[in-house]
Amino acid sequence: MCAAMKGNRRGGRDHSERETVRVPGPHLALPGPELPVTSRTDCSRYRAERAGSTRCRNEGGTAAFFVLRGRRAPFVWKGVSTLSKESYVERITPQDENFSRWYTDVVRGAELADYAPVRGCIVVRPHGYAIWENIQGGLDARFKETGVQNAYFPMLIPESIFAKEAEHIEGFAPEVPWVTHAGGEELQERLGIRPSSETIIGTMFAKWVESYRDLPLLINQWCSVMRWEKATYPFLRTSEFLWQEGHTCHRDEEEARKRAEMMIEVYRDFIEETLAIPVAVGLKSESEKFAGAIDTFTVEALMQDGRALQAGTSHYLGDGFAEVLGIEYLDEDGHLKPVHQTSWGVSHRLIGGLIMVHGDNRGLVLPPAIAPVQVVVVPIYRDDTRDAVLGACEQLEQELADLRVHVDDREEHTPGWKFNEWELRGTPLRVELGPRDLENDQVMLVRRDTGDKTPIPRAELVTTASETLDAIQKDMYGKARKFREDNTHRAESVDELDALMKGERGFVLGGWCGSSECEAKIKAETGATIRCLPFGEHKYGSGTCLSCSKQNVPAVIFARAY
Repeated sequence: MCAAMKGNRRGGRDHSERETVRVPGPHLALPGPELPVTSRTDCSRYRAERAGSTRCRNEGGTAAFFVLRGRRAPFVWKGVSTLSKESYVERITPQDENFSRWYTDVVRGAELADYAPVRGCIVVRPHGYAIWENIQGGLDARFKETGVQNAYFPMLIPESIFAKEAEHIEGFAPEVPWVTHAGGEELQERLGIRPSSETIIGTMFAKWVESYRDLPLLINQWCSVMRWEKATYPFLRTSEFLWQEGHTCHRDEEEARKRAEMMIEVYRDFIEETLAIPVAVGLKSESEKFAGAIDTFTVEALMQDGRALQAGTSHYLGDGFAEVLGIEYLDEDGHLKPVHQTSWGVSHRLIGGLIMVHGDNRGLVLPPAIAPVQVVVVPIYRDDTRDAVLGACEQLEQELADLRVHVDDREEHTPGWKFNEWELRGTPLRVELGPRDLENDQVMLVRRDTGDKTPIPRAELVTTASETLDAIQKDMYGKARKFREDNTHRAESVDELDALMKGERGFVLGGWCGSSECEAKIKAETGATIRCLPFGEHKYGSGTCLSCSKQNVPAVIFARAY
């Protein structure tokens, strides 16, 4: 159990785990709602004798800052409160009580995002955007290693261009917002706000590709897209979302398919190695594939509530877009030929996946490889030890410069308040340093994923911190993989699948004959969809079709999904 949950820490020492705080006298006016404390917390951090050093106080007492619906608001202590160590500063809805509410509590409490005054949109706050920047940086480097270059294309697509690919526009039609007026006048042609950029990028490719010497053409853009979703959920499904979309042109099908499969492997590697999220890799069924694609490859992850999350997709588009958009090249044999294309993308729903795969009842838990702050140093001092402790913390910051490190020297918050905030934000490793630690020439190291506290000699901090971060990264992946294995089941009939979907959920392996009728029947009766037809090392053998009982058909992964 970490120090924030155990009681007051002064000079590197833990005090009682439970205290009674008496707060006499009338309450003064305080900003924000004045509410009695009802949640259980370790109130020893805000003892009455320390009221003079807190930012908000009352006569003879103090006000503690709690996070309420994503913002800090003061709760006023009234009368006599006996509060346990089980929660501190933030009460997050337990996962097993209401997973959906737990998720939104974490999104807002950890200051990842907030709701925007636009239907279905969110504001990604600095902590959430810093995670996205690390995702962007990690993927961008991988893309460029394969020869991809970045570009940018307009977000507005003329209807005449968008409509050229009939299957594509049919798939997106319900979700496309249209611009009909600009400059106070009605436009002669509607402009669609991009739900994806195949058509506008393809139009430009038709201008740039002339000869086989221009191929392959490998382009990616980082941008946002808009899909007018009916039901939205922060990061997982919003009307506007951040993403990247890669688009490539090739001489033939073989080359294009290799690229599509290469990019799904890039996603798998990044998601597993950096985000510590195990994924299943496979092919989408006909009804689940991308509109206009020949084949869609996918990486699927399992969340802690037993639902699946499509974490990324890569599409072999064939030459369909090239035919309608006129993307042709003069081959070595002197003949004009249409190019074969791919597209591939991931979005900021990866942040949602991070939350739901690794989070716990104390908040976000971030793998070190993606965490904006890998190590936070929290000084603990009295007035007479302030300078010595802060000076030592600055030295630690310099020693840990090869890591993403931050010293939290804010004086308006107590150490316990900081412990809780950094835990809520998912920071992998916390270093505590107080007067007693200085005397003993040590620091206290606290792991976010396990809560383990270990005193270590200061001279060993750099080595131990790096080794501990590596261990956290590995352990988090191992824990998530074990969860997936423990929650992967087999079903031999629709009834068995339905029972699993109503109970344990998770990934369910079951036979499917390949017919759209059987797929639709299974979905209608169980609410589960085919997440993928696993390939390569991810294959699960054969079975009996859950719907029609046809023998020796491939086993696919069923699940309810976000």
